[in-house]
Parts: sequence; structure tokens; C-alpha cells
Amino acid sequence: MDKELLQAIDDLINRGLHEDVNTGDITTNLLIPEGKQSTAVMIAKADGIIAGLQVAEAVFRKLDKDVKFIPTVNDGDKVKKGDLICSIEGAYRALLTGERLALNLLQRMSGIATETSKYVEAVKGYTTQILDTRKTVPGLRLLDKYAVKTGGGTNHRIGLYDMVLIKDNHISVAGGITNAVKAIKPKISSDIKIEVETTNLEEVQEAIDNHADIIMLDNMDNETMVRAVKLINGRAKVEASGNMNLERVREVAATGVDYISIGALTHSVTALDISQKIK
Repeated sequence: MDKELLQAIDDLINRGLHEDVNTGDITTNLLIPEGKQSTAVMIAKADGIIAGLQVAEAVFRKLDKDVKFIPTVNDGDKVKKGDLICSIEGAYRALLTGERLALNLLQRMSGIATETSKYVEAVKGYTTQILDTRKTVPGLRLLDKYAVKTGGGTNHRIGLYDMVLIKDNHISVAGGITNAVKAIKPKISSDIKIEVETTNLEEVQEAIDNHADIIMLDNMDNETMVRAVKLINGRAKVEASGNMNLERVREVAATGVDYISIGALTHSVTALDISQKIK
């Protein structure tokens, strides 16, 4: 994990513990003597892909700097229902107080990785890459995108600052794709890519004429996407977007697009079921 992600994790855990624990874990602190040690284990209760072990460890380490976090799998590994994921040795109070936050983050990230892996598997054999979107929970962007990569997907832009994406509302206010690109291109560095959203072949041609780096085919049917890919003919990367699901995604990959972006990877993820038990 890079420095920016580690800082984001630290900030997130601080906020999460303040939200959950605040002035103290009343139940645990009244029942468990200070200094008592114990061991907990995390067990997979469903099949999936693990992501976020380092995040879970960081939660417990905030509460007990001497905790021993012993994973039996790595991020990106497949687990089956009943598999041991990790054991945690440390202060009994820390194991109970940190349980919910650690599980919330580990389950969400593993759920994202698991769902992403299904889409990656569905397009196996094609060169098409599965992209995430900005449809993430505020404050969890970097963790969500890390989980997508762990599941075999590819990160799209991180935010509004690292790539130009000219969408329908931008095109409308600028008076067309040409006007939008011409207004932006002279004012950005050459390493910032320009992507243009298109909804028909006429807009695709206009994006080509303005040398867009990536052309998004938004909510097009498969037949139109085939024609768009032929029209672009390698002059730009091609992204398919809108109404993507597991039943359709392989057919979309067969149209020849370079990327398929899927908001559902992060905006409506089902958490992977994981439990923590004190031994």
C-alpha cells in the first residue's frame, strides 16, 4: 500500500473509532479486566476474495500497539466458507472494542474484491479490463478502489482532479463536444488524458475528430458498440458504460471495447460474511 492509502486508512480508523467507541466501550470495559489477554479468530462464512487485512490489523493496533495479527491468507486469495482468515492475539478489550470496525471494513472490501473477480472472470479470454467508478462511499474512495484492484479490476480516475471526463452536462453547457475539448485542451498538461462521453455514432465521430484519448460509449446497445469500435479503429481507447451486469458483460467485451466501467462494484456491494470469535 502506498503512503496516500496508508494515511487514508489511518484517518478513517480514527474517525471510525471516534464514531463507534467515543468516550469508551462501556460493556467491554465493565466486564473485562484491564490487562487481560486473549486470542480471536476471523472465519469466512461465505466463499469469496479477501481484501483489507492490513486495514483490519490497523484497527486493532490503534487499540493495542502490541497486538499480534497473524493472517493465514493474503489479500487477493480465495477463501471458502469455514476457512480461517486470521488470528489476533492481544488485549481482550481491544479484540472486542475493535471487532465491529475491523469487520465492517474487511467485509466491505472483501465484498468489492469478490464482486470484481466475478466480472473479471466473466470477460476472461478478452483483453477488456473491468473499471471501477466514482460511485463510492464518501471517505472510502481509496479503500474501495484498492479492493477493486485486489479483485483483478482496474482503477479509473481517482477523483475529479486526475483526468478530464467530459460528460453530457459539460457538453450541453459548452455547446458541443468540439467546444468542450477546445476549451479544455490548451489549459491542461499533456499527461492528463481527455475522455469524452458519447451516446451515438455522430458524437463518437466528433470525439475522434477532436483527438479524445478515451471515448465512452454510454448506454449503447451491443450492435451500436460494435460499429463504434470499428469507427474508432484504434484511434482512442474505448470504454463501455451503463446498464452493465454479469449476464451482459461478456457480450460487451466481445464488441472489442478496451474497458467496461461498472458502478455496482462499489455503490451496491454485498459485504462478504466474516465472523470473529474469541477463543
